Amino acid sequence: MQTLGGPPGGDRVYSVSEITACIKTSIEDEFPHVWVVGEISNCTLHTSGHAYFTLKDDLAQVSCVFFKTARLGALVPEEGLRVIAQGRISVYERRGQYQLVVNTLLAAGRGELYAAFNELKARLEKEGLFDASRKRALPKFPSRIGLITSPTGAAVRDFIRIARKVYAGVEILVRPVKVQGEGAAEEIVAALADLNRFGEVDCVVLARGGGSIEDLWAFNEEIVARAISTSALPVVSAVGHEVDFTIADFVADVRAATPSAASTIVLADYVDVRTRLDALARRAVKEMRSRIDADLDFIESLGSRYGLRRITDRILSAARDVDEAVGSAQRSIKNAIESRKAALGAVAGKFEALNPLSTLARGYAVCYKGMTAERVTSYNQVSPGDKVRVLFAKGRAICEVERSEKETG
Repeated sequence: MQTLGGPPGGDRVYSVSEITACIKTSIEDEFPHVWVVGEISNCTLHTSGHAYFTLKDDLAQVSCVFFKTARLGALVPEEGLRVIAQGRISVYERRGQYQLVVNTLLAAGRGELYAAFNELKARLEKEGLFDASRKRALPKFPSRIGLITSPTGAAVRDFIRIARKVYAGVEILVRPVKVQGEGAAEEIVAALADLNRFGEVDCVVLARGGGSIEDLWAFNEEIVARAISTSALPVVSAVGHEVDFTIADFVADVRAATPSAASTIVLADYVDVRTRLDALARRAVKEMRSRIDADLDFIESLGSRYGLRRITDRILSAARDVDEAVGSAQRSIKNAIESRKAALGAVAGKFEALNPLSTLARGYAVCYKGMTAERVTSYNQVSPGDKVRVLFAKGRAICEVERSEKETG
């Protein structure tokens, strides 16, 4: 009976699991990060949330797994959809087959842009354009800022509004450009050149609002990246929203999350000075209040001292004396007035008694001769036929004398 011997030449014999593990290690080390383009087929969306599909082209295919955690908010894989998948190559040991573990799934058109973005980013980073050592600090207290942006977009309004709040005296020179579409990158490069040659500005800000990767693509162009890197002026990239990154962000001396944030970054020294002045003002007010409170406490403490209490008591005593003197004077004046009123009343009574009108009111009358002022007091002052005027308490009468005679009595 023939028995099996060892391999010729004494080569090592691997178990299935050992050889599979070796292949797994080799493949995963070689392909930790790849982009693969192809068409989806045999797509299965599992109840666990994971997606399994095959990515194929005309000549070959590769199995793919898109785990639930990576799928959140991502493109949903569909049968026949042409995509670009980013992930790592792994080996599924149980079946002895390799697969692509997908991290990002993009529609083919957008995926090509991402691939181009990553290719340029890697190349420029290798050249050293992103190195921190070549980045320059922004000028302190800039007086004039060059702003490259669309003159009609929200970015220019936001930047100017915030800048005016921080420091109203700063000048902002707006160099209008297209910020997306054909020719936008060339306009941005020309604007950088103009500001470097003629702008007389302290620094430059590239600003644009948020958008898709297609909208922001002008700031991913190589000519823009190189124009930024060769600029003699410090450049701030304020493109898109906080989550957006462009090649311009990596090359620029400073990256701002938004155009509004760029205003605060460029004018940071003004913000710092104003913050310090505000702090000094608050400290001065606090110290002043503390001193005033201390002085008030000291004044209050003086009031409790014996010598000052004696002065206070004397002042209060003198005030009481003044009040009493005023009261006495008021009473004397009142008594004098009452006495004068009584005396005046007596005199008025005498005058009233002598008043002829008072006598007339009691039923008497006064007789005057004719229309003269001669008062008739005797019978022999008139003769029969004379006219006399008789004055009563109310009214008068013109009378003719019939006779006059002596009272016989």
